[in-house]
Amino acid sequence: MSSPILLPIVGRGMLVIKLGEMMMILDLHRQGLSVSAIARQTGADRKTVRKYIDRGLEAPAYGPRRPRATVIDPFAAYLRERVAAYPGLTARRLLRELKERGYSGGYTAVTKAA
Repeated sequence: MSSPILLPIVGRGMLVIKLGEMMMILDLHRQGLSVSAIARQTGADRKTVRKYIDRGLEAPAYGPRRPRATVIDPFAAYLRERVAAYPGLTARRLLRELKERGYSGGYTAVTKAA
């Protein structure tokens, strides 16, 4: 059984294309069919067909994502200092102190950061 490959289709969500269907796209291309003809025959978008023809049988390569900035990032150094100086501080107390310094986030972010 071949494993499904998810292909994004504009306006239609995700189309699941199995390895055999991807091989069919590549085979139709080798036979000389145009990208538009292959797209009509397979039901995939032309850009998707073109992408898989360009890629060939190469597996998709996904790199690591950059970490996203959070609301608590500007206050992380302060939290580390306070917890190092007073290890018994509660998250509620730290939240009050952060709110006084302009923190607009919530309690859970403080508990995870502390």
